[in-house]
Amino acid sequence: MKNVLVLCTGNSCRSQMAHGYLNTLQDDKATIYSAGIETHGLNPGAVAIMQEDAIDITHHTSNHIDEYLDVNFDYIITVCDHAKENCPYIPSKSAERIHRNFFDPSKVQGTATEKHDAFLKARNEIKHFCEDFVATKL
Repeated sequence: MKNVLVLCTGNSCRSQMAHGYLNTLQDDKATIYSAGIETHGLNPGAVAIMQEDAIDITHHTSNHIDEYLDVNFDYIITVCDHAKENCPYIPSKSAERIHRNFFDPSKVQGTATEKHDAFLKARNEIKHFCEDFVATKL
């Protein structure tokens, strides 16, 4: 069984969506973790947009990377440039590091429709990435 870490700045939105998709898609091939270099709690917009795709992330928690320093990861996926640039040393022996800077829907200001569209855009990008990752890496 492989160990996969999804890392973002606050572990509230993009990493949580990726965690949800990877958990759903990986079919018991891996243990999925998500963390941040900070913790911001779950973003309600991320929870809602995932529920629209029948994935429940309400039980997820916002975790700090330090909680997983003893886990030997096979893959470390950073989902934002800030996390990649500020990621602390993670002592996994041979983790393959993968970076993909996803659009941050939590930064969008505007109407409810504009915010929903932003979360939908990010969710769809993350879903396609996760589908490819599971198909090619797991």
